[in-house]
Amino acid sequence: MTAISYHHTVNDLQDLDWSVAGPFARLEWFSLLEECGTKPLIATASDGHSGVAFPLQRCATGLETLTNWYAFTWRHLQTSGYSDGAMLEALAKDLAMRTNRVSFTKLPTEDGTLDRLKHAFRSAGWLVLAEPCDTNHVLRVAGRDYRQFLADRPGHLRTTLKRKAKKVDIALSTQFDAEMWTAYEAIYADSWKPEEGDPHLLRRFAMGESSAGRFRFAIAHHNETPVAAQFWTVDGDTAYIHKLAHRKDAQKLSAGTALTAALFERVIDKDGVEWVDFGTGDDPYKRDWMEQVRKRWQMICLRPASPRNWYFIARAALRTLVYRANGG
Repeated sequence: MTAISYHHTVNDLQDLDWSVAGPFARLEWFSLLEECGTKPLIATASDGHSGVAFPLQRCATGLETLTNWYAFTWRHLQTSGYSDGAMLEALAKDLAMRTNRVSFTKLPTEDGTLDRLKHAFRSAGWLVLAEPCDTNHVLRVAGRDYRQFLADRPGHLRTTLKRKAKKVDIALSTQFDAEMWTAYEAIYADSWKPEEGDPHLLRRFAMGESSAGRFRFAIAHHNETPVAAQFWTVDGDTAYIHKLAHRKDAQKLSAGTALTAALFERVIDKDGVEWVDFGTGDDPYKRDWMEQVRKRWQMICLRPASPRNWYFIARAALRTLVYRANGG
């Protein structure tokens, strides 16, 4: 028999054997968000042996995914071997008695997450609106070594590496080092990047990934001054590119390009990854390194009978009519 329960701490989920689907779909990630100030509301369905869970949080319009800007994706949790979908639908039905709206963001499609959630909520009577919300650039290594991968890069990128790579000294690390991380933070503060969202959370995430053996870090020096740094992780068969930055006055050195190349060589030839994930965002420079583009989706689930949702439902219907009128 399926039991539905709601929890205000990630610690309550420790009893089941949850499967792992990358850095942002494991208990450690959601625990970190909780410890850094986010207040979770975790909806679970379980028969005592297997189960599913939606890590959520309250928001002004109802419930939304428990996540932040550092996450590439959001996925629901499920135990190892779970596949029938019945518990997802049971959870969606119960949520309909507790809120008028549930908003999901950065849902992937390649593993079926979007389709499974759409089916569960629609079967439970929700009106489901889904649309792309972000872009994800990835590389499938497909058995290549680093030299073969590099030969497939655009000519201008290979030329830059030949001309500029020797202008910086590169150090690679698989262990978190406080001094190196402080140098990264100084580089980031002097870069073209916007203000860091939550430096404390990112630092703790990096330390946790280091303890788990997944940490990959590179820093470039020019004339003994740190000018660029990058933070990656290797998780299963995938390398994730989390953060990269270079000082504004180091642009001509192409230190970031040299660092990216060094880390690609590391994760392909030594770690043996099958995929490299460049996170979200459609920055032009990502196309030089990556070969595939995937969409990330936003899914809004509305209770049709709730007057609070009628405005959103009418607006969605109008958008659909306009789209069809324009030949879509």
